[in-house]
Amino acid sequence: MLKVLYEDKDIIVTVKPAGVESQAAKRFEKDMVSEIKKHEVINKLYTPGKEPYVGVIHRLDKPVSGVMVYAKSKNAAAVLSKQVQEHGMEKIYEAVVCGKPVENVDKFVDYLKKAVDGNYSQVVEKGITDAKRAELSYEVIKTVETDKGPLTWVKIRLLTGRHHQIRVQFSHHGLPLYGDNRYNPACGPGEKLALCAVSLSFDHPISGKRLQFSIEASGGAFDKVKNNS
Repeated sequence: MLKVLYEDKDIIVTVKPAGVESQAAKRFEKDMVSEIKKHEVINKLYTPGKEPYVGVIHRLDKPVSGVMVYAKSKNAAAVLSKQVQEHGMEKIYEAVVCGKPVENVDKFVDYLKKAVDGNYSQVVEKGITDAKRAELSYEVIKTVETDKGPLTWVKIRLLTGRHHQIRVQFSHHGLPLYGDNRYNPACGPGEKLALCAVSLSFDHPISGKRLQFSIEASGGAFDKVKNNS
C-alpha cells in the first residue's frame, strides 16, 4: 500500500520502498508511478476521463528507500524540476558504511563517469571526457564494533546528483555501503542496501511555501547499529 506523507492537487509526497523503481518500470515490475496512478484512481483524486498525471522530478536507485515528491500537473513538474536544477531541493540521506571514517565531519569531491551500459559509475580523473563533478558532505552519527569490523551510521547531504553518487564515492574512499552488492559485494553480502533518503525539502510549486518531510531510517544494518551499544 502506498505510504503518502502529503498530497494536494499539485503534488504528492510518498515513501518509496526499497526494491521498487522510482519511475515507470520497463518490465512487469512494481513501480512508484503505477502505484501513484492506482492511488489516484482508487481515491478519485483525478479528472474523470483522463489518466492521472504523475511527473517524475527526481529518482532513487531501486534498492534505496526514502522520501520522494511527484508532480500531479505539468506546471508543477516544471517548477519542481527547475528547483532541482538550481539546487533548491535539499536531500538528506542516511547510510551505514563498512569501516570508520577518519573525520567525523567531512566532504567528498570527486569526478564520476557513467559506464556505457548506464548501470555502473566510477571515480575518474578531472578532465576525463564525460566526467562530472560529484560533491557531498557527511557527518558521523554512530560507529559500532562488530566481529567483522566497524560499522558507521552517517548522515549525508548531496550537493550534486550523480548516478549512484553516494555508493560510488563512499566505496572509492574506502567506506563501502553495507549491503552494496554492486560496489562492494564483500560488505554485507546478501543484505539489504543500507541507504535511505530520510529528508526532502523544497518550495511548493504553486504557493511557494517551504516544505520539509522526514522519515526514520530503519531495518537491516540501521537496526544493527542502533541497537548495538
